[in-house]
Amino acid sequence: MPKYIKSKNQIAGIRKSCHAMAAIFRELEALVKPGVSTGDLELAALAMIEAAGGKPSFKGYKSDRRSPAFPTALCASLNNEIVHAPALPSRVLKAGDIIKLDCGMVLDGYFSDMARTFAVGAISKPAQHLINVTREALSIGIKQIKPGNTLNDIGSAIQKYVEGEGLGVVRELVGHGVGLAVHEDPQVPHYNIKEAGMPNVRLESGMVLAIEPMVTIGDWRIKIAPDNFTIITRDGSLAAQFENTIVVTDDGVEVLTDY
Repeated sequence: MPKYIKSKNQIAGIRKSCHAMAAIFRELEALVKPGVSTGDLELAALAMIEAAGGKPSFKGYKSDRRSPAFPTALCASLNNEIVHAPALPSRVLKAGDIIKLDCGMVLDGYFSDMARTFAVGAISKPAQHLINVTREALSIGIKQIKPGNTLNDIGSAIQKYVEGEGLGVVRELVGHGVGLAVHEDPQVPHYNIKEAGMPNVRLESGMVLAIEPMVTIGDWRIKIAPDNFTIITRDGSLAAQFENTIVVTDDGVEVLTDY
């Protein structure tokens, strides 16, 4: 099997994991409201993953041997937090917040990965615009996916749209292959591949990718919060994230985590 390409049986297993994760996100979305803690969302996610027969793929994850293990199944990132905020009981949602939930599961050996940004009660017009643009950016990127196109077609389309809306695309965090592990090659930038300095891989049927644009109202540059997990905007501006796991098909794309 060529590099990056999954077999039909592998894709069937990844699809099952992704469909189960999408069902969990439908339930999580209904729980997002003022007064709920990110710890409450974590407990709900853990219970639903267990009920589906899976295991959380983020909890205990280490990027390398010396890194601390990530403490929760959910990344629950608020407002200016872009991604990787642990879902802790001490963090209570309030009206006007936006929250990014990012979660992965391994089911029968196959990995899913998805993220959504949700409004907590009534939010500001700029925050809603940010969410709308980020959601649409993911859709625009996915429309570029078909055999023969390249990673640059995805990233350039996302960047052009987002910057045309006056928002910023995070550079240091990118999408990736997924399915047999939490993170696989290739890396998938959400901006022009020449700027990224990454290989401009040509898309082939059987590739499974996590596409996850992260967009900011202000500067796209990032920094790491004192907890050494959470990644935040350098200027404190709001950020949003949407992510789907997709498979490249013979005639286009199948979105595995849609709902």
